[in-house]
Amino acid sequence: MTIERMIGVIKEAGEIMLNARRPKIMEKTGHANFCTETDEKIQAFLISKLKEIFPEAGFLGEEDGQDVFSSKMGSGFCFVIDPIDGTSNFIYEYRPSVISVGLLKDGKPYMAVVYDPYDDLTFSAVSGQGAYMNGDRIMSSEAPLKDSLSVFGTAPYYTELQDRTFDIAKKLLPLCVDLRRSGTAAWDMCCVALGRCSLYFELKIQLWDYAAAALIAQEAGCTVTDTEGNALSYTGATSVLCRARGVKEIPECFR
Repeated sequence: MTIERMIGVIKEAGEIMLNARRPKIMEKTGHANFCTETDEKIQAFLISKLKEIFPEAGFLGEEDGQDVFSSKMGSGFCFVIDPIDGTSNFIYEYRPSVISVGLLKDGKPYMAVVYDPYDDLTFSAVSGQGAYMNGDRIMSSEAPLKDSLSVFGTAPYYTELQDRTFDIAKKLLPLCVDLRRSGTAAWDMCCVALGRCSLYFELKIQLWDYAAAALIAQEAGCTVTDTEGNALSYTGATSVLCRARGVKEIPECFR
């Protein structure tokens, strides 16, 4: 399977998002944790089409009972799907929202695609082969943190992390130009990969939120770890700290 075939399927799925009208909304466990019928429709489409071209792969998806990681996913190939990363944005028509698909090989990131259908932006990577946006090679910024924007996620489903999240954000603000919050972890990491900002953090996100974007960021020269500097496990929820090439050290506010 080539990355081009994977991109083709995901761009088809983007049409489902673009054509959605007033989707039915369902709530899941956690504060403001929503799912829509469009999330479920996109995930089902992706699983069906990706199975056709890669039948030996397993699947881990955020919706419809596909969200349990098992030890068997640590061997062979496994697609990790977030059909709409930024579902609240999608519901309220507040951009961006993206489709995120990572392919793990023996539990490690192997291929990745993050697609923003509203602006037709396709981020992609294959392990060891660089990161791309719409076919053009991208690299993260070499600017220091003090000359860069930072982005962060509020881990909204985990209210026990709110105080620490905003304490870090408060301490980070004077170290950079300014802070931004998009509402989608995959998009934020792709923006670091692209050089629009130099740091992203969130204290808890799920595997489907980072499986694709973390590889894209790494292939763009970023350092992607948890907030303590440990390697990501690719087995479940974790904190994430993504630093561009110009941010050499973990800022003191994370310690």
